[in-house]
Amino acid sequence: MKGNQILLDHIAGREAAALMVDGRLSDLLIDGDAPRPGTVYRAVTDRPVAGQGGIFLKTPDGQAYLRGVKGIGSGEVLQVQVTGYAEPGKAIPVTHKLLFKSRYAIVTPDAPGLNLSRSIRDDEVRDALLALAHDGMESSAMGLILRSAAAGAEAGDIADDIAAMRELAEQVIGDNGSGPEVLAQGDGPHVLAWRDWVMAADVVTQTGCFESHGVLDAIDDARGANVALGNGASMFVEVTRALVAVDVNTGADGSFAAGLKANMACARLLPAALRVRGLGGQITVDLAPMPKKERRSFEAALRAAFRADDVDTVLAGWTPLGHYELQRKRARLPLSEVLA
Repeated sequence: MKGNQILLDHIAGREAAALMVDGRLSDLLIDGDAPRPGTVYRAVTDRPVAGQGGIFLKTPDGQAYLRGVKGIGSGEVLQVQVTGYAEPGKAIPVTHKLLFKSRYAIVTPDAPGLNLSRSIRDDEVRDALLALAHDGMESSAMGLILRSAAAGAEAGDIADDIAAMRELAEQVIGDNGSGPEVLAQGDGPHVLAWRDWVMAADVVTQTGCFESHGVLDAIDDARGANVALGNGASMFVEVTRALVAVDVNTGADGSFAAGLKANMACARLLPAALRVRGLGGQITVDLAPMPKKERRSFEAALRAAFRADDVDTVLAGWTPLGHYELQRKRARLPLSEVLA
């Protein structure tokens, strides 16, 4: 099927959302047992990590780790927000810079000022949105960012979004409790789909739509390592203890250009392959053979593909052996864990 489809359903008893693009699974969100990113805690400091500029915290969901702090002793109360998922056996990653994010508005308590997404370039639209921002944040010292989706939205919807995020932020910031507690829960897959998948799409919410629209079959494919690249080429995405290894193969095509074709297909499809599998951390790509002069073309295609991806990814570059390395935020739970 051509076009975009957003499907909201449950799988294995867990809330889930799938984004299908031209009949191919492009993104997948499945609720897990770990604390959701965006969750806000009132936490109590435990012990600093000497020489690393970080400190462990006590939260209702277990130990958390806060980086980049100095001068904080044990027993202090902090408000922190979950930034991603921890590796097995490690502390929950958190930040003290809180964000309250919705489809149109992001309230930033620690960063005052009213701002618009850079992608909104129409002067009339910008002026109208700034007027809404001023009205919605009047008398508040907190900051506001209006997201790109606000450019095509109804004024009333934007105003409601601003009001909801402001109210939540004020409620959390005004907390003066003393013990570890959850102050705000992170968004689940259905809300995240509404919040972040803002492209034009058919939205399907009927129970069982994953089965009837081929999502379950696509998930079964994603639980394997093989990703078809077309023309017989493929890449294998495999998880080791240290990193995610991606191996690109040309298949039966023995032509001179086969390696470049496979590598360019890898560049286009790699972000979706990682999103759907929920993979992050260190990623090493073993590309098919191609002339060194073509590396720049591969890098350009890779940058373009990850520019449209909403998970923070650092394109680290080439190794002496000719592999390409990336570092990716652990923004999703691995599919192998949530559907074990």
